[in-house]
Amino acid sequence: MDSEEEAATALQVLRRLETGPRGLTEAEAAARLADVGENTPPRPGTTPWPLRCARALRDPFTAVLLTLGLVSALVASWGTAVVILALVAVSAGLRAAGERRADRSLAALRDLVAGTATVLRRAGPDAEPRAREVAVADLVPGDVVRLGPGDLVPADVRLLRARGLTVHQAVLTGESAPVAKAAVDVPRPADTGPFDEPYLCFQGSGVAAGSATAVVVATGQRTRFAAAQAAVDGRREASAFDRSVHGISWVLIRFMLLTPPLVLMANAALRGRGLETLPFAVAVAVGLTPEMLPVVVTTCLARGAALLARAHRVVVRRLPALHDLGAADVLCLDKTGTLTQDRPVVERALGPDGEDDPEVLRWAAVAAWWTLQLAELPAPDALDEALLTAAGPVGEEYDGIDAVPFDPERRTASALVTDGPGTGLLITKGAAEDVLERCALDPAERARLLGLAAGQAATGLRVLAVATAELRPPRLGMGGGTAGARGRPGAAADRYDLTFRGLVTFRDALAPGAAEALRALTGLGITIRVLTGDHPATAARACRDLGLNVGAYQDAGLDPGAGAGGASASVGDSAGAGSASASVRAGAGAGAASANARVGAGVGVGPGPSGGRGAGRVVVAGDLDDLGATVVARCTPEDKARIVAGLRAAGHTVGFLGDGINDIPALRAADVGIAPRTAVDLARETADVVLAEKDLGAIGHAVTAGRHSSANIATYLRVTLSSNLGNVIAMLSAGLLLPFLPMLPAQVLAQNLCFDAAQLAFAHDRPGATALRRPTVLRPRAFLRFITGFGVLNAIADLATFGVLAIALRGPDALDDEAVFHSAWFTENLLTQALVMFLLRGGGRRGPIGRAAAALAAVGVLLPPSPLGAVLGMTGLPPACLLLLAVVLGLYALALRAVRARHDRRRP
Repeated sequence: MDSEEEAATALQVLRRLETGPRGLTEAEAAARLADVGENTPPRPGTTPWPLRCARALRDPFTAVLLTLGLVSALVASWGTAVVILALVAVSAGLRAAGERRADRSLAALRDLVAGTATVLRRAGPDAEPRAREVAVADLVPGDVVRLGPGDLVPADVRLLRARGLTVHQAVLTGESAPVAKAAVDVPRPADTGPFDEPYLCFQGSGVAAGSATAVVVATGQRTRFAAAQAAVDGRREASAFDRSVHGISWVLIRFMLLTPPLVLMANAALRGRGLETLPFAVAVAVGLTPEMLPVVVTTCLARGAALLARAHRVVVRRLPALHDLGAADVLCLDKTGTLTQDRPVVERALGPDGEDDPEVLRWAAVAAWWTLQLAELPAPDALDEALLTAAGPVGEEYDGIDAVPFDPERRTASALVTDGPGTGLLITKGAAEDVLERCALDPAERARLLGLAAGQAATGLRVLAVATAELRPPRLGMGGGTAGARGRPGAAADRYDLTFRGLVTFRDALAPGAAEALRALTGLGITIRVLTGDHPATAARACRDLGLNVGAYQDAGLDPGAGAGGASASVGDSAGAGSASASVRAGAGAGAASANARVGAGVGVGPGPSGGRGAGRVVVAGDLDDLGATVVARCTPEDKARIVAGLRAAGHTVGFLGDGINDIPALRAADVGIAPRTAVDLARETADVVLAEKDLGAIGHAVTAGRHSSANIATYLRVTLSSNLGNVIAMLSAGLLLPFLPMLPAQVLAQNLCFDAAQLAFAHDRPGATALRRPTVLRPRAFLRFITGFGVLNAIADLATFGVLAIALRGPDALDDEAVFHSAWFTENLLTQALVMFLLRGGGRRGPIGRAAAALAAVGVLLPPSPLGAVLGMTGLPPACLLLLAVVLGLYALALRAVRARHDRRRP
């Protein structure tokens, strides 16, 4: 819809669409469906297998392996080339299979939310219209649809008739409170957007209360819902996993690019060898590469994703996102539907003196009961339902005479009841200033009560005022009602001599398990940031009720305890239609700024979970310190994305939970986007992780699974890179010191294969509890320091082995038994790698790591004297050699434990 169409009257819209209040004929609807297409937003197509595998090759480690495999083939090192290319193929296949499995799970979840709409259709031009259910996809412009409580608005529509209609627009605007709608022809102010138009409803919103008849004006890709999807840029920034892997990859690439030239130049200069050492140089470069990394990473993440899907119904659509969840230290989320439910509950009932008074709740519940009975509403609105739930059985002790449901203009609802002949009681409830306006009060008392209401609203509560009046005779109707309406319309409902009874306050119902889930996430070292479109006081109240350290929101110019002349409390849009908002408007002469204005500043209460400036604060989006605040209110979609991007730029790994079209920019800006199954289609397609339910507890399980996988990957990298670096340093040194190659290329390949096979155990390990308590982040510089320190220690052990072998074989000039040297170093290498696996792993029980290390050590001892060892050019070692190797390995194990203990003490 363009702006001119949005501003047109209902009659102009019907004429433009060539339809009427009786709807389209079946033939017209079919012709329009063929012309404009189905009413479905665009969905991404299925990614074919070859493209999935090609995307897997973009992983830096996989690309390095692929390059080394091709180089090995170029130098005719066919065994190395075949093994490396096979590892690349296995890694790409595993990743593609995991992502395809996630897409199938997502499609199954998507099928659960298909829907229908009630539409008026005619069999022919002269036939009477009949209401029937049709698939939402079959709606066309010009269709006349009916909306009721709980319905999703199936397309962009223009209201023709409406009765007490309020809609949830949170998926479009982020505003949690329902918005009142009415079938009026009123031009909007120039500074308002289409979502503020009372006569327009948009695809993606839902009916909270009331009923309506509307004409469809836009479907499919022409809706504002689809336009917002199309506006989303297709590229995303690199996630935490991508940044970490790229950093470590470039460190390895530099080492590997330097290694072959150094080997060739050193051998040419000192030993006079030429290109015959090229296969050995390539083998050294391969020895530095963690060949199993793509397989181990993919296996770790795929196992974690499969477990989450099976046990907790969490679908990981992008496998690296599981690592990002494990690394996340900030989780941004909305309040509505996540921390709170989309319904209010009664907090307190206050008399005029501000003290608790249960009679006020009883009067409000009686009015709610008879409004529901007499006004023929299809279901109680949210506030009335909260009143009836809190008050219990009430209302049947009276006889109902008439009722006027909530009207957005009047901003009150009224019920006329009687408990005997000749006496009637009018009960009115609604926005505080509107109800107090109808009460017989002197100005000072009215101002005091407005201040009382303002004080309650300033604490984040929704406020409902209640007043009564006795009527004689009770048969006088109120007009505007349905049953028994007699006399002048609005005669009773608009009385201005009411007696003020008190206030009923409401708060958002907390989501079940939200408080426990927040405590669990905070215990995992994750800082919670609430980004909401709600009023800051409402958001702060809900967060405090859940145990978050957020302080109080103080609006500039608003004194919650104001007396005469203070600000007035408003129940916003509805008193009886379930859309009461905790807005606080400036009273006459008060000079108070609107609490809905973007002028607030937070009241600090000390650092929150993450400490630092701004933590434990409630601010409005756009304030200078909104990146550090626990709660940021009045957030637009752009604000959410900006805050998420700012947190990432500050060095945090950020997760974002969202479900609406307004959350998509932030989902894309986060390291890992999370959406529930009930989210809009594009939010689910954009998200990296999809929850079967909007459950924070499931996010906690996903974080733990991510840390489990990330800890195994990090341990694998530490063990493999330190061991490989030590071997490369030793190989380079041996190539310069020895008159022959320290190990034949086939022996290097066999050693790598044995070590690689043992390293698969890391994918099945269970890390210690310490690794799960804090975010797991792969930091390239920290890894470089770690592998350099332990790699040099490993190289010292290898060089000590060279010395031992020189002594055993009676001096360096007598090293004529190359097979013994190769065999001894092969055995020593596998035994030191087994020790590294066992001792550097950390944590408690070794489990599969211990068994793999034992198997690797057994291969190192038993392979050289075996027939296969003879084929590889190795031989059995003399006992003296084995004894000296045992001494070197014992000293190496003690040094390894000491250095590891020192490293653990220095680690924060």
